[in-house]
Amino acid sequence: MNERRWHLFKANRRGYWSLWIFLVLFAISVFAPIIANDRPILASYKGELLFPTFTEYPEEKFGGFLALTDFRDPFIQEEVRANGWMIWPPIRYSYNTVNNELPAPAPSKPAFQMTKEEACAKYAQGASDANCVFGNLNWLGTDDQGRDVVSRLIYGFRISVFFGLILTFISSIIGVAAGAVQGYFGGWTDLLLQRFIDIWTSMPTLYLLIILAAFITPTFWLLLFILVLFSWTSLEGVVRAEFLRARNFEYVRAARALGLTNTKIMFKHLLPNALISTVTFMPFILSGSVTTLTALDFLGFGLPPGSPSLGELLNQGKQNLQAPWLGFTGFFVVSIMLSLLVFIGEAVRDSLDPRKTFQ
Repeated sequence: MNERRWHLFKANRRGYWSLWIFLVLFAISVFAPIIANDRPILASYKGELLFPTFTEYPEEKFGGFLALTDFRDPFIQEEVRANGWMIWPPIRYSYNTVNNELPAPAPSKPAFQMTKEEACAKYAQGASDANCVFGNLNWLGTDDQGRDVVSRLIYGFRISVFFGLILTFISSIIGVAAGAVQGYFGGWTDLLLQRFIDIWTSMPTLYLLIILAAFITPTFWLLLFILVLFSWTSLEGVVRAEFLRARNFEYVRAARALGLTNTKIMFKHLLPNALISTVTFMPFILSGSVTTLTALDFLGFGLPPGSPSLGELLNQGKQNLQAPWLGFTGFFVVSIMLSLLVFIGEAVRDSLDPRKTFQ
């Protein structure tokens, strides 16, 4: 059965390749600290091996006096090179690194609009020749605070996907459990829970978030908790319908006659049948979760200020119409991400459809 489903999934070429593209993009974002960072991945100084990406080092270690070392400082770079070596990430900016060597006031244009020599001459004025490298260039420009757009895209993509995955996972568990209880027991249990869900889903989530944002600053986990409270109902109706349909089947009656408990019947015999429709909806729930976070960040009620966010980048594009690369970059990244998730969802739906055949 699983082999048949995998062949059906591969038969949907659009969904199959979308899965691989999405996995590659997600893998890049997972390793964001070693792809885009303002600190070296690995360094050797006076015979000691250092890991600046994962460990903070005081500047006095390199002859300075500050509490933390700025490895982009020309003095620190020359000191380390004189006594060792450094391996930098491909992009020498983190999501919160401000480029103080911009050729024009922020937001600055993408670097690909100029040659390497022109870019180095403008971006590395007053710095050593070793700084004239591609990693120092802002390939998609900077935002209105001088932060590299590519770095913020990589980190923002990671946060959006992780947020969507966690939200989908937790809300699916709660929704499946609630739907299973409703559908299996029926009667007053189903009636009371259904009326509660009708009232609960009628509450305006966005207004509640706006009210909460006026009192406290939403964090990643607080925002996730609030959205879980209102998103678990997305699968409840599907699971409830499956349990209502199958609770009087012969094998369920036989299980009751054999003395199995309600819990074992629900989660060992009925739930596997209901999971087919549940898994079908999950990619679409994931894309909806990413859209929700992006919309909240766009409106200013999402992650804390300064966090790498796709919605915040779209908002900057709206605020800075003279910098169209901000809006276009955010639009294309969000569009591609959601399109990939929808295509994957369609392939999963086809693979679980018993009427589908493959050659």
